[in-house]
Amino acid sequence: MSAANPLEVIGFIGNHNASETIPRQGAIIDRDYIRAVAAAHENGGFDRVLLAFHSVSPESLLVGQYVADHTERLKLMLAHRPGFNAPSIVARQLATIDHLSKGRAAVHIITGGNDTELAQDGDFLTKDERYARASEYLDILRAEWTSDKPYDYDGEYYRLRGAFSDVKPLTEAGIPVYFGGSSKAAIEVAGKHADIYALWGETHAQVAETIAAVRASAARYGRDPRFSLSLRPILGRTEEEAWARADRILARATELRAAGKPGVPSSYTNRSEPANEGSRRLLAAAAQGVRLDKRLWTGIAQLTGAAGNSTSLVGTPDQVADALLDYWRLGISTFLIRGFDPLSDAVEYGRDLIPRLRALVAAEERTPVTHAAE
Repeated sequence: MSAANPLEVIGFIGNHNASETIPRQGAIIDRDYIRAVAAAHENGGFDRVLLAFHSVSPESLLVGQYVADHTERLKLMLAHRPGFNAPSIVARQLATIDHLSKGRAAVHIITGGNDTELAQDGDFLTKDERYARASEYLDILRAEWTSDKPYDYDGEYYRLRGAFSDVKPLTEAGIPVYFGGSSKAAIEVAGKHADIYALWGETHAQVAETIAAVRASAARYGRDPRFSLSLRPILGRTEEEAWARADRILARATELRAAGKPGVPSSYTNRSEPANEGSRRLLAAAAQGVRLDKRLWTGIAQLTGAAGNSTSLVGTPDQVADALLDYWRLGISTFLIRGFDPLSDAVEYGRDLIPRLRALVAAEERTPVTHAAE
């Protein structure tokens, strides 16, 4: 891994305290909780935090601004679904947040794979149509951020005349574009537009396969994206303690689902065959077993139908850091980690896991190796 791809650790800030094992209580926007989790991530050495998007949830750009106002260093990864807002307006919104946060904004483009959820916002396009629209959307974001004069745009989904933005990203490096999606159409768009391509926590073989596919797509555009992997680490003082903790997490999540209190939006909990390729890939991994590679655990993915980021690495902090290093060697330079007890796990990761991972990566960079996915 070259110095051009430094290690980045991303956390997660929800709008309230909830997870597969914690039913939501209280306000949909819990400002005290948001501030507490933001502080835990900033003090714990995370580089950035994800603010998620869902068709029934608070607006991620606005919550992100609140987080920026209550932190000094912590960067933002603002999940955004293209197609529901004019891209020229969103480009200015993101550039504005970038200025107000002193250059800490990034956008995570999630085109959406759940047709039921998409219909909640009035989107009935096919998957391939959504990705074609997303590509045009990103064309316009880039143009708004970089054009030094008015421009026209003629696409199938968007037409602009004399478009221009006075507000550009704060720094020359611009606003990073993260991009998720595992279908063939998604990988084509990622190759053209993604600065960082985001995967869920797949097996080593699956990750290597996806990295190769995205790199091949990006090469056609003369681009070289970075890669991010999302996981739910479960730590213990001993390996036995960590696996016992995983068992308790699965039991609690099972109990809450049976009681109709899954702690996550309802369209994330559909046990039917998922429409998105990312979930299908996680379920294909889960079909191989509940424990894969060194310590990849698929228990929650099996339970939830792989609804979102749902696979874990289980072990002591040293063991999990070592397992993350295996993915680093495959070409992953960004890790998005979040727990099932979001606040306390963020504190634990900052204290016990992130320093170990950074030390391993630093040692690895002093002794370069050939990466299997290159």
